[in-house]
Amino acid sequence: MSKSEQKLTKKQIAIIEAATELFAEKGFSATSTSEIAQKAEAAEGTIFKHFKSKKGLLMSVVSPITVEFYGPMIKKDLDKVFDKEFEYYQDFIRAMIENRKIFIQNNLPVLRILIQEIPFHPELKEQFIEQVGKDIIERIRGIIRFYQEKGQMVDIHTDTIIRTVASTILSYIVARYVLIPEARWDTEEIETERIIQLLENGLSKKK
Repeated sequence: MSKSEQKLTKKQIAIIEAATELFAEKGFSATSTSEIAQKAEAAEGTIFKHFKSKKGLLMSVVSPITVEFYGPMIKKDLDKVFDKEFEYYQDFIRAMIENRKIFIQNNLPVLRILIQEIPFHPELKEQFIEQVGKDIIERIRGIIRFYQEKGQMVDIHTDTIIRTVASTILSYIVARYVLIPEARWDTEEIETERIIQLLENGLSKKK
């Protein structure tokens, strides 16, 4: 239980749990406070008493989890990859795909909310970047420079490489496990190797 949860009543926790499930399933805009109240077995007025508005409830769902739970957990989880030294950058990318895949599978409900709502609520993006993004990006810059110095990666700006690799990996993982899991997918190993092949064409330093 997080520090924030320890300060909440059982009714407030029930409301947050109901909102998390409904926001993840239907999206923020399509979920009404009456549905949340019904699922939480609470009066609709109780939601407004404790959270002021549906937007306030959304922030109560996402903010503490991002700050107290997901931020430290994502960093600790990625350290398992960052602290290893892979001989080839392809192995590093392969390990990153596996790491993020497992994390998303284990944390689907709140991550669905983040993916769906970040484009419409800039404060969520700012919190996520502040708690997670800055330290991780700096570490990845160092790893990219390591492979550039080894002569494996093309000599272009590290941030361009980060954006290319991150968008490729995340678009695959989010599509497969969040947006369209019912689509026809090949095995995880085959899909991962295709991603590696695509990235190799653009990232490898030409001999």
